[in-house]
Amino acid sequence: MHAILENTPILEFHNVSFGYENRRVLEDVTLSVSSREFASIVGPNGGGKTTLLKLALGLLTPRKGRVTLFGTSPEESRYRVGYTPQHALFDRSFPISVLEVVLTGRLGNKSWRGYSEKDRKAARKALEQVRLYDLERRPFRALSGGQQQRVLIARALCGNPKLLLLDEPTANVDPDTGEQILHILRELNETMGILLVSHDVGFVSSVVRSVICVNRKVVMHPTQELSGEHLQDLYGENYRVVRHDKHYSSCFSGEDFHA
Repeated sequence: MHAILENTPILEFHNVSFGYENRRVLEDVTLSVSSREFASIVGPNGGGKTTLLKLALGLLTPRKGRVTLFGTSPEESRYRVGYTPQHALFDRSFPISVLEVVLTGRLGNKSWRGYSEKDRKAARKALEQVRLYDLERRPFRALSGGQQQRVLIARALCGNPKLLLLDEPTANVDPDTGEQILHILRELNETMGILLVSHDVGFVSSVVRSVICVNRKVVMHPTQELSGEHLQDLYGENYRVVRHDKHYSSCFSGEDFHA
């Protein structure tokens, strides 16, 4: 397989529209994501952020237009993508070790014959990337919420992806843990593209290169060009950025905002 050149488009939406029955979710989306992109997907609830990720993965089919992933269909290429959903579909209290959780990220790459030494090596490498290598034998349920989130990111990394999609990776963690996760993602961005959904524009804007604004329509801005006017147009409210402790957060009318 040929190496992917830096800034080569790896994910493209070509005039894509999608909806459920009579409800339109996304309209005429044209978007190009490069091999070293690091972007945050922002927008109001119900605006289409998660739908955009599912279309990229081929979990949903456009009503109009097409999506290409690594030059082909998402169904053919999604094995090259690591995905961490907003809500993991398993019982976090189930008695399973950290390493076993990460190894489940290898299931999509093979017919089931048990985990090989190569699988275990990939899982340990992924744990090292998220700074949890020494916890591989620890019960997953014994970890803090922030550590569990890093394990789920390691699971997404276990298949050696070239694109990482994360839905709210810093939700429900304290600011210091969120900052640690973003620092890990910034390092991972040296070898892969990253798209992350976030409700906290101010928090993630210090590390991402671009912001993808999603509210039925989709517009991509370089981070430095994102203004209060753009955000007001996106959310339809008076929008300003205020300082909380050492982090910037996004707010409406003086109240903390996490759309």
